[in-house]
Amino acid sequence: MSNADAVRDSIYRSCMYKDDMKWQEWLDLCDEDFQYSITAYSPEIRNDMIYLSGDREEMRGMMKMLPKHNTDHSPLKRHCSVYAVDLEDDGSMATAVSSVVVYQTQLDGINSHVDAGESKVFLVGRYFDKFRISDGVAKFVEREVKLDTRKLDKGSHYPI
Repeated sequence: MSNADAVRDSIYRSCMYKDDMKWQEWLDLCDEDFQYSITAYSPEIRNDMIYLSGDREEMRGMMKMLPKHNTDHSPLKRHCSVYAVDLEDDGSMATAVSSVVVYQTQLDGINSHVDAGESKVFLVGRYFDKFRISDGVAKFVEREVKLDTRKLDKGSHYPI
């Protein structure tokens, strides 16, 4: 597998693991120096808003707390398309840009504007990723999720 393919594999696996709420498997794709953020540009304030920011250990702590949150358990599913993978000359580092759309299928229709079983677009944005590549394995060093969507519904405390 080429280094570019290893990058794509890590991106797509990260989506599957998060879809299935396999948080440890997702974190295993991340380097020890991993940094994660979710941002969106606000035209009203003409600046980026930061919804979430943390390192690998902060993400681990958050994952441990997720089962204790009072949340909508309607599943989120990510549809991702990798647009570009750029490798450094020596192949040890890479950057990637991907499009992501997250869908949510409503488990029940109580207190919701969506009927039970109905799927809706939850959010739209892009992944801006940096990777460290060693022995054919691409590990996330950084992920910034830049959202087009600025109004997030219940369940938005999960990593996107």
